[in-house]
Amino acid sequence: MRIPISLIIMALFLLTTGCGGSDEQAPADVSVPDPAPEPTPEPTPDPSSSCNATTTEVNWNALMEQDCESLSQYGLFVDPSIPTSSAVSPGLSYQLATELFSNYANKHRFIFVPTGKSIEFDPTSTFDMPVGTVLVKTFSLPFDTQVSGANNEVLIETRLLIHRETGWTTLPYLWQDGEAILQVAGKDIAHTLNHKGQSQSFAYHVPSRAECKLCHQTSSDSSKIEPIGLKAHLLNRTITYQGAQINQLQLWQQQGLLQGLPQLSEVGKTYDIFDESAPLTARAKGYLDVNCAHCHNPQGFASISGLRLGFYVDHTSFEYGICKQPPGWDGGERGLSYDIIPGDGEHSILVYRQELNQPKDRMPPVGRSIAHTDAVALIKQWIDEMPTELANCQQ
Repeated sequence: MRIPISLIIMALFLLTTGCGGSDEQAPADVSVPDPAPEPTPEPTPDPSSSCNATTTEVNWNALMEQDCESLSQYGLFVDPSIPTSSAVSPGLSYQLATELFSNYANKHRFIFVPTGKSIEFDPTSTFDMPVGTVLVKTFSLPFDTQVSGANNEVLIETRLLIHRETGWTTLPYLWQDGEAILQVAGKDIAHTLNHKGQSQSFAYHVPSRAECKLCHQTSSDSSKIEPIGLKAHLLNRTITYQGAQINQLQLWQQQGLLQGLPQLSEVGKTYDIFDESAPLTARAKGYLDVNCAHCHNPQGFASISGLRLGFYVDHTSFEYGICKQPPGWDGGERGLSYDIIPGDGEHSILVYRQELNQPKDRMPPVGRSIAHTDAVALIKQWIDEMPTELANCQQ
């Protein structure tokens, strides 16, 4: 049977339009999916980068050579998502007798010194630490300052201070979804906590690498930086190690970490600000040393102020602030004139500027967004108890 040519043409037309061969637009009520995009290939890790080395030990090569994107690439902790315990050997947890205040953040500190190297003891200044030393400090913010434990805090940042051949360098890491990522530019993080029944909301500031230099630089005209808290009087305290009580400096000596430690009776000592059994002056000066002296010393960022708040500076002297007028500050709304007025903490600038929160007025200028009310009360009490005959600031 012969099929008419017209039927063949019609059949071909229907087949082509049904398979999308027509040039006509699809009706408005018909959804035509976009073609699937080509998948973006995952970046191939550079096998030559020491950050990508696979090891169960500390990645010393990366620490000395590379600013790795992820904290975990350095291999500092058994579980990279928990930087508060279980450091990989030779990492050792350490604690300060007096804390640097950072908006009530809890601090988890570790020191790593390469095997075969050690730290030289210094009686008054920051210890001299060998090339290869790594200091790790993780900050976690509590939801209630009177409750302890991991369930009551959130990880915020981990800072590294690394002693490379070129000197000390800083690396700030921000915690996101269980991983710490290098955060060079800094960031503000909103947080609310309860402190002794009072709710406080503030922006916690993760510092940029440039801001780290404000506290850690050793002179106002140099980019050289160094650690702050590794001083004998701040480390001279009892800690719990493997279930036993031991002096921390003696433990470092036993571990071969510290050389030249004298008898403990010859080592300076400060205390927790809440330890009412300890001398008030030692508590107050220890707090001012760890929170203020890194700037208020002859080589610090605030050297031009002339105020010296080191632990071993005579606190009855003009340079420690007795009847001293600060240059370049107007006294605030209360119009105060002197850093310390013996017997009068209420009118001493040293107390007042720790209460203020505006960036141009507060002290320290970085590292806190809210006042450390307990420390303010301690410093005020200490100044109130200074004998008035020490100096008359109104003469």
